[in-house]
Amino acid sequence: MRKFILFIFLISFSAYSQTNRFTGTWSTENCKDCSKDYILTMNIAQSNAKIFGTAEIISDKAEFKTDVMEVSGYVSTLGEKANITLKAKNNLSANVTLYANETTLQFNKRGGADLVPKEAFLTKLY
Repeated sequence: MRKFILFIFLISFSAYSQTNRFTGTWSTENCKDCSKDYILTMNIAQSNAKIFGTAEIISDKAEFKTDVMEVSGYVSTLGEKANITLKAKNNLSANVTLYANETTLQFNKRGGADLVPKEAFLTKLY
């Protein structure tokens, strides 16, 4: 009976364990269908339901180029969607929704300043 209770406890513990889908370095550098005018790179870490990190847009064009931006936000209950805020040094901010897949991150801008593109697909570098 004790082994059965321990077995049930281990199953319930593994069912509620969290996977950090958003942790890693994400970039549009390897995207085949994306615009090559800019490269959006995000280094983010997920801890429980919070997300922290940095983001940067690298481009030859001055209108797309940004300094390092601060990323902060939270992950939704099911863990497939995250709402983040990107803050630049000049007090401009943009709200973004991220949707996670195994190797792809869908980036949708919801509002705020024109710091980032409206939509992008990022691939996980590492």
